[in-house]
Amino acid sequence: MNMTRRGFLMSAAGAALAPALRSQQRTPNVVMILADDLGYGDLGCYGSPISTPNLDRMAEDGARFTNFYSASPVCSPSRAALLTGRYPTRVGVPVVLGPGDPGLPDTETTLAQLLKSAGYRTSCIGKWHLGSPASYLPPNRGFDEFFGVPYSADMSPCPLIRNTSVMSPAVDVTTLTARFTQEAVDFLNRSKDSPFFLYLAHTAPHLPLAASPTFAGKSGQGVYPDVVQELDWSVGQVLAALRANDLDSNTLVMFSSDNGPWWQGSQGRLRGRKGETYEGGMREPFIARYPGAIPSGIGCSALATTMDVLPTVTRLCGAGLSTNSLDGVDIWPVLTGDRTDVERDVFLYFDSVYLQCARLGRWKLHMTRYNTKAWSPLPAGGRVNLPLPRPELYDVVTDPQESYDCAAAHPDIVADIRGRVDRLIQTFPPGIVDAWQYTLSQKVLDAPVDGLPVPDRG
Repeated sequence: MNMTRRGFLMSAAGAALAPALRSQQRTPNVVMILADDLGYGDLGCYGSPISTPNLDRMAEDGARFTNFYSASPVCSPSRAALLTGRYPTRVGVPVVLGPGDPGLPDTETTLAQLLKSAGYRTSCIGKWHLGSPASYLPPNRGFDEFFGVPYSADMSPCPLIRNTSVMSPAVDVTTLTARFTQEAVDFLNRSKDSPFFLYLAHTAPHLPLAASPTFAGKSGQGVYPDVVQELDWSVGQVLAALRANDLDSNTLVMFSSDNGPWWQGSQGRLRGRKGETYEGGMREPFIARYPGAIPSGIGCSALATTMDVLPTVTRLCGAGLSTNSLDGVDIWPVLTGDRTDVERDVFLYFDSVYLQCARLGRWKLHMTRYNTKAWSPLPAGGRVNLPLPRPELYDVVTDPQESYDCAAAHPDIVADIRGRVDRLIQTFPPGIVDAWQYTLSQKVLDAPVDGLPVPDRG
């Protein structure tokens, strides 16, 4: 009796789609396309002046989320969360990994491993960044194939690798988007007769910015828009290959970014950039398309995260779940229009091992932040994570720029979120709990100074 007209129509649409799903001949294919440092405001369908017709059409044909988050404002942790469905601080990858660093532990189960066990052919193309020694590369983490780079293209030396063998000791970044796209199309052409999972993780638009000769200067707006237009072209090529192989109607295609924009790019109306736990560092574009299953033109305002991809996909594909506890939840009912919200506890914003913010519904509570500890003999520019003198509360639905602290007007909400945080943090590894307790034990600044996070961002 309390259902709105819109809710009734969406529920009816979801019910009407159920027979279409049951009539499919086999389990759906899955394509996850991930950009590197793409901003929330960098696509046409998110308000950008950059022309992105393929992604815009993908959004028209499926679902476009406006409150979708990475689990970290930097590369390696965000990718660890995507592939495990767990906070990066749980899985042992809280920071950016460098050349030679070990990565995702064997105790963690990836989405690729789960789908491979369910009979899927699996391929990782592009940027890995979850450990560069051979034992940590994709072929040892559930992927049948790997073609790409072990970490960010600005790290040196950055080799091009096929499976675990080095093809070239140093990559030409101007060729990477095109080469990754061709590899993706080749994989799709070879995978008609088996369900498959393609993880296409581009190195763009991360620095060093470089478009191919075909796209250099094409936008007329600068190098960054050129690179974004080439990414959009790549998405178009993948969708065209699915159509050419009669796979389009049985494939879930998702697109997002690992974190917010770095020096170039737009975070839209959001505050902050890559490396920060303000919205601009972690809120990302997310588009999902699955003809006949996801209704066209759905605008999703529900709070969702990259950690939700694993439980959503494994349920849809009939694969088993990880034996590790998950932080992500199944968002399929939102994708189909059966629901408009996601049932979850607070979402935590970590930077490295430091918990800084938490979101519950429309409310976001800032509890700690990087600031200069004026009375401490730190090197020039040294910053530490400190508790705020008073928690700051923002309604990020009406105030996405996090400009107006309303904690004083809502002490009950502050107390509720803080209590949830204190309970949830106790489920994390001891080192993360210790970091939280240590942070809270520190002296706070009388007047907090917004500071940039520590350097070494990958």
